Amino acid sequence: MLLKRTFTLLLCLCSLSVWAQEWNKKQAAVVLTYDDALNVHLDNAIPALDSLGLKGTFYLTAASPAFTQRLDEWKKVAAKKHELANHALFHPCDGSQPGRSFVSPEYDLATYSLRRITDEIKMTNATLQALDGKTERTFAYPCGDTKVDGVTYIDALKGDLVAARGVHGEMVQNKSTDIYNVGSYMINGQSGEELIALVKEAMRTNSMIVFLFHGVGGDHSLNVSLEAHSKLLHFLKANEKKIWNPTFIEAAKYMKTAGTAKNTNG
Repeated sequence: MLLKRTFTLLLCLCSLSVWAQEWNKKQAAVVLTYDDALNVHLDNAIPALDSLGLKGTFYLTAASPAFTQRLDEWKKVAAKKHELANHALFHPCDGSQPGRSFVSPEYDLATYSLRRITDEIKMTNATLQALDGKTERTFAYPCGDTKVDGVTYIDALKGDLVAARGVHGEMVQNKSTDIYNVGSYMINGQSGEELIALVKEAMRTNSMIVFLFHGVGGDHSLNVSLEAHSKLLHFLKANEKKIWNPTFIEAAKYMKTAGTAKNTNG
């Protein structure tokens, strides 16, 4: 009877050990993504990441002045193993949605054709390839909008994109994940303690959490303070034995290799 109980206990411990190392032999995964190609990414975020040996994914809008006027610096960012990722050429958003008064008529996704959005995304891929030489790319939906004239436009781009990031908040599980609409937590004004609490929840649930940053110390209406951003990064560094910090494309490839990700879009 004692032998049976001991055997059962060992099986349980073994199962817990496997479950607790689901993310590249780590307890959780934390992906740091930054949208819109802002000057503060080059001036604030990247130096902070580099100082601790952490990696970020930068979703670049190719027409952004902070991109076009600082190409050599973005090339150096790629050389440091950060990910240069696709956030479309002109960041088109659906102006017909509530709260979208900021959308210009020229780049209103509600007036786009499927051909136009796919062409612009492919052009951004080509632009990024000219900087880093890579042919594989991930994508983030501008404003989280996924459709043109009622059609999910990512379906026409699956041969051009490895995966895509959405904007719905979720603790990503390494199973049955829609690889072309992976959830993320949009950050705006949270404290360092609040950001760390999200990571701790990912650790507790053996999940991957994707952070979605815009401004880092300013430069955007959606912003995280330098102090809060720094506290988060230092927590990740202090817990690197338990937390995997991949780029988004590394995480997507890992999920695909594990055979757990779905190749559909919701």
